[in-house]
Amino acid sequence: QVQLVESGGGLVQPGGSLRLSCTASGMISDIGVMGWYRQAPGSQRELVATITSGGYRNFKNFAKGRFTISRDNAKNAVYLEMNSLKPGDTAVYYCNAEIKESIYTNYFPRWGQGTQVTVSS
Repeated sequence: QVQLVESGGGLVQPGGSLRLSCTASGMISDIGVMGWYRQAPGSQRELVATITSGGYRNFKNFAKGRFTISRDNAKNAVYLEMNSLKPGDTAVYYCNAEIKESIYTNYFPRWGQGTQVTVSS
């Protein structure tokens, strides 16, 4: 069974920083694209950023210049460094990864349980 476990959320003041981590474990043959999504109360889940196994990054406009995504393929981990945080960044942040469990299967998306980020003074 594949699991994605996030950590690093919390309460931060406007202008502050947080670093989210996500590690995948279980039956894993390969991991494709990894990324972060977020969902604010009353809103749909939205993409924040993604990164391929080769390091190609994609950011939504609101994240450009403030957020950085990175990954450690050896650790099956992805990270999100968030700077200059605003109250509008308050949301539950979810890790996502396209995981291939064996050489006989395709890549399937897996989700973490989410970690709360609250930006407030």
